[in-house]
Order: sequence, then C-alpha cells, then structure tokens
Amino acid sequence: MTTETFLDEHVIQFPKLGWSFNIDPTAFTIFGFNIQWYGIIITFGLILALIYVLPKMKRFGLDSDRAIDVIIGGVIGGIIGARAYYVLMRWDEYKWDWKAIINTRNGGLAIYGGLIGAIIVGYVIARIRKVRALPMLDIVSLGFLIGQGIGRWGNFVNQEAFGINTENFLGMTGGTIQRSISYDMQIGGNMYFNDVKVLWEKPVHPCFLYESLWCLLGFAILAFWSKRRKYDGQIFLMYLSWYGIERFIVEGLRTDSLMLGNIRISQALSAVLFILSVILQILLLVRRKRDPESMKLYVNTEESHQLIEESRRKRMGLSKEDAKIDGSDSDPDILNDDDDDFDMSELSILGDDGDDENDSSDDKTEEAGSPDENSGDNKEDK
Repeated sequence: MTTETFLDEHVIQFPKLGWSFNIDPTAFTIFGFNIQWYGIIITFGLILALIYVLPKMKRFGLDSDRAIDVIIGGVIGGIIGARAYYVLMRWDEYKWDWKAIINTRNGGLAIYGGLIGAIIVGYVIARIRKVRALPMLDIVSLGFLIGQGIGRWGNFVNQEAFGINTENFLGMTGGTIQRSISYDMQIGGNMYFNDVKVLWEKPVHPCFLYESLWCLLGFAILAFWSKRRKYDGQIFLMYLSWYGIERFIVEGLRTDSLMLGNIRISQALSAVLFILSVILQILLLVRRKRDPESMKLYVNTEESHQLIEESRRKRMGLSKEDAKIDGSDSDPDILNDDDDDFDMSELSILGDDGDDENDSSDDKTEEAGSPDENSGDNKEDK
C-alpha cells in the first residue's frame, strides 16, 4: 500500500486489515489543561497492575501493608527514572529547558529507565520497611508485564515507537507517522543522522503492538509459573529474559531508538540482561539441586509468617506491642494461603482472589490420612 498525500494527523490505519481510526491524542480539557490519552492509558495499566499484585502478596510471603509502601516508592522512582533516562539520552533536545524536561503528557518515557528507577527506590524502601527484596521483585515483575502490555497502547494513540517499512498484514500508517518520517528523513533529522531508511508513503511495523502482545503473553505464562517457582527471584529473572529477547528483536525494527554512537542502547541492554538472566537461572537451579535448603522460599519461613500475622493483628485493632508475636505464638493455619493455582480467570486481572478448587481438593486428600500425619504438617504455608 502506497499513499500519495499525507493522511489527517489524527488518522491511524492498518491498510491490509481495512481498519481506520481517528484518534485525537488529547482526551479532554479541564480548565484549559489538556488531558492526554497517553497519560490515561499509562495510569490505567498501573491501576490494573496494582489490582492484580496487591491480593497476591501473601502467596510470596509478603505483608501487603508493608509492601504497598515499596510499591508507591517504586512507582514514583519509576516515573522519575523513565523520564530522566529518556532526557539524558536526548540531552541536546532538552538542554536546561525544565518545562520540556518535566512534560511527559505527550510521551518520552523509557521503560528501562523506569525499571532502574523503580528497583532502586523500591529497594531502599524495602530495606526500611523490612520487606524481602527477591520475593518482592517476583510479584512486581508480573505487575511490570501488565503495565507494559497496557501502557504500550499510549504509543499507538501518539503514533510513536513505530518501525521500518513492512509488507506484513499488521503494517500500519497514520498522519502523524507520515509527517514524522518525512521530517526525520530530511538532512539533519534523526532518521537521516542514524542512517535509518524509511518511506513515509508505506506502512511500518507496529512495534507497540508486538511488545504489548508479548508482555501480556508473558504475564499469563509467568503468573502460571509463579505458583511453581523454585526459588525467590526466579520470576524476576524469567521476566528479564522474556522481555529482553523481545525487546532486542523489536528494538532492531524501530526508527526512534536511543543511540550511543552506532549502538542502539536498549537493544544492547536487552542482550546483556537476557544473557545474564539465563546464566543466573541455570546457576541457581544447579545450586538448588545440590542444596535445596539453601534456596527455601521466603513464603515458607517463620519470619514471613510472623510479619503477616503481626499485620493481621494490627488490623484487628491490637496495639503495636500486643500485635508482636514469637515463634510459638503464631497460628500457621491463619497464615495458610490457598492461592496456589493459576486459572484462566486470572487473565481478566480484575477477577477472583486467587483461590483455586484444586488446592481445596488437595487439602481434602491430605486430610484423609491418619490424624497423626495431619496434625501439623498440612498446615504449612504453600
């Protein structure tokens, strides 16, 4: 498909699918202040991630009252990190223009910068609030995938993060895309400078769509595997390898990559993260095979049980001192979490609280044994 004139700047088309949309990036205006779809979509993805993550904290042995502080700090750190990373990599465009630097309503957030900022700030708060970092990284990795899968549609509305020309059936074009290509292919433009050759008349790769679908698929897979993880930190490492391989491939298609000389920064970083995460997963699985006790999940520790129980008692109205417990004072049955199996309803994110009938049937099977066998062991938190 080739066009001879620019489309209207708000028109987005998928020519081979016969789809056409007219989307104004500005959703609405309040008191003269424009609210962009980009910000709304990013916020929606964040809310969905929180709705999924918070009820699952107990599965990872975490007290949600403490963990929420880590999440709030991580979100703030992520936003600052994402913007700072993007601005620093394009400093020539933003030099000391503070108004432009803090204006994120039209895009300009780098995912890797967001991850770095979220992890740094989140880790500091986790240390202060006595939240274990590795299980926390595991559960928030699932939130990352939800947020990224939804948030990429902000790029669709803004007609950005697109790739080079393609003839495949998912090829897209749009008025803003065409104008961006025409401008950047001129002498002095970013595409011209980076030796990226793209024709504005032809469709381009919808890189936002590739990443969105990959992240949502990754969420489904890792959510399923999270109940079968072998050690704390495994889901986070799987996330890095899953996202890293996709970003490495898709980044090679994009026309707007952040560059360091001739190197696409995000592509190089993706390759490094993928290789390191795979190596670490292999080493940790070997270590666990040799010494299973050294890789005990935090959810099965006495410390985890006590912190969750103390939090429960505080919510019941007990004083801080009365809420404290020692090892002999806790009731393992209260700490037991039936949220052990993934079902397709979790993909709705807004669905159930995670309880699964399979867990109930397993418990009933165990209870069928002798009273002595079932007196204490079956109460262990899974």
